[in-house]
Amino acid sequence: MMKIETHKLVEKTQGKCHIIDITAKVENQLGKTQVRKGLATLFVSGSTAALTTIEHEPGLVKDLEELMEKIIPSGKRYHNDDRWGDDNGFSHLRASLLGPSLQVPIENGQLLLGTWQQIVLLDFDNQPRTREIVVQIMGEDE
Repeated sequence: MMKIETHKLVEKTQGKCHIIDITAKVENQLGKTQVRKGLATLFVSGSTAALTTIEHEPGLVKDLEELMEKIIPSGKRYHNDDRWGDDNGFSHLRASLLGPSLQVPIENGQLLLGTWQQIVLLDFDNQPRTREIVVQIMGEDE
């Protein structure tokens, strides 16, 4: 029988390219369901945050932070800054580059992530935020 369950995670972030491993929390939500085979879809509300997967280890986290600063610098003036005055145009661009959603297949009641692959929330805003991540689990209970 097909099931669809929607859950929400809340994360308090520091902003400024704060990268948080949320894998265990997503696995916890999956464990509360009877879904054995299907798909987990994650979506972060807000236009200055994103979701992706990465090996969440300090060196690679630092590399990703440095990459974001290199390709979309925080010290540059953006048109969005002129319009709204909140100086976070870079945050919007970084978030749009990675995107607000992610899908992970489920098999045998487990997320099909690689050995060194974790689900991460990235908060690019220039100040701390409270982020809401929608986790929708769809599938069969076999």
